[in-house]
Parts: sequence; C-alpha cells; structure tokens
Amino acid sequence: MGKPSDREPVTVGSVTTSPYASGLTSPVVKNDHDLAAELAEQAGELLIAVRAELSEADVALRKDEGDRRSHNLLMHELQAARPNDAILSEEGQDTAVRLSADRVWIIDPLDGTREFGEIPRTDWAVHVALVQQGQPIAGAVALPALQTTLATGSGLEMPEPWGGAPRVIASRSRPGPAAEAVAEALGGEMIFMGSAGAKAMAVVCGEADIYAHTGGQFEWDSCAPVAVALAAGMHASRIDGSPLVYNNQDPYLPDLLICRPEFAAASIAAVKAAGIS
Repeated sequence: MGKPSDREPVTVGSVTTSPYASGLTSPVVKNDHDLAAELAEQAGELLIAVRAELSEADVALRKDEGDRRSHNLLMHELQAARPNDAILSEEGQDTAVRLSADRVWIIDPLDGTREFGEIPRTDWAVHVALVQQGQPIAGAVALPALQTTLATGSGLEMPEPWGGAPRVIASRSRPGPAAEAVAEALGGEMIFMGSAGAKAMAVVCGEADIYAHTGGQFEWDSCAPVAVALAAGMHASRIDGSPLVYNNQDPYLPDLLICRPEFAAASIAAVKAAGIS
C-alpha cells in the first residue's frame, strides 16, 4: 500500500453495504484501551462479512472493498467517539493537522490485505492505536479470522518460554535479511506468516519468540502491535535497538524488532554483526 498522501480522500459513511453506514454509533466505552479493542473487533466483524459476501468475487475487488469499508467504519466511529483527536490511517489522506495534535490515532484498517484476499488464510489483522508524545499509549490488534483480539489494558501476560531453539518469525513473501541473520546467529528456527500484526501477535501469544523485520513498513504497520507487545512485557524497538517514535511527518518506519526480552540484546547484536541497517 502507498502512503496516505498517494490516495484519494474517502468519504466517510458512503459505503451503503456496510452495517455501520446507516448511523450506528459507537458503544459507550470507559477508556481508550476499551475503545481501541471495541473498534478493532467491529472492523474485524465487518471484514469477515465482506469476505463472505465477496467470496466468489475477483480477489482484487475483495481486497479493495475490505480496505475501504474497514477504513470507513473506523474513521466514522473514531470521529464520533473522539472528535478532538487526529487520525492517521493507511487508507486515508494524510494532513499536517496530526503533527500538532496532542492525541493521534494510528490505524491500519486491514493489515495483510494479500492474506485477507486468499480465503481461508487467517494471518491478517486490524490495527487501532493511540499515540501521545510519539509513544503508543493504547492499542489493539484484532485477528478476526481467529476470533481473537489482543489489547492494552486487558491484563496481558508474557507466556512462559517454550524451552526450544528460538523461533524467528518472518514474512512469507519477503523474509528479509534481519530475520535470517538473527535465526542463524541464535541457532533459531524460521517460521513464516503474513501480516505484521499476525506475526507480532504470534510472539505475544508464545507461538514465536522473535519478530525481526527490515525492508519497509509504515507507522500503521507496527504502532498497534508495538502497543500490545509492550503491554505484554515484550521488547519492542527499531532493529538497531533505538526507540520507536510515532506521528512523524514522514510515516515511513521501515524496521522493527519485537521479541521476548531475553532475546533482545542477541538479536540486535546479530543484525549489527551482519551489517544490516
């Protein structure tokens, strides 16, 4: 997907096939953690419905409609629930307004559009996160095909270590040199999956130990996964160990390390030794 500035504006509420286009308002929520989780789940339910509705349609249409309808839903509901907050969406048009805003929601309405289009794959997600002073303070990642949502403020705990060789998770379409370098240096096993959110949540859920990514991402790819990973006690940083900072003028944020804390130093050292930047 391109940057928001590469896309035409989307008129919120224009999708008549969406169950949310008829004026249904957001549920009452107590805090930003609840709101992030509620909206990620709502968007996930809509995406499941879109997938069923367009199961026999052209794959490109299914993917485009998933992106568009989920974006419309999230924009409508966030603007209703938090009218004074700014929003950065992968599928929306970016503006400079968010740069001076105190609170900015960073959303990926459909992370893993390719996998969403490939029925019955489950490795796709919805990302909803809130950023303040460059840091995610609330967030949720929904995995709709797995009927799972992981969110900050929900008492997440780090799983017990599994005891075997570290499992390094990477993109199935473009694994990248960082994951390969970490797996080789740590004697790890490579496993592959689709969306960034699905890979990060595999670490949070104990199905993988290290997610090391290079090769290009944007803020919406990692913001909500990082919020959730940090809430679960995981390490999250740039691939060189430097902090992740959000709501930059240029939302390009090309690399990411999410892992169990005991693997952080060795992973960063492996990437550095391999000369990967």
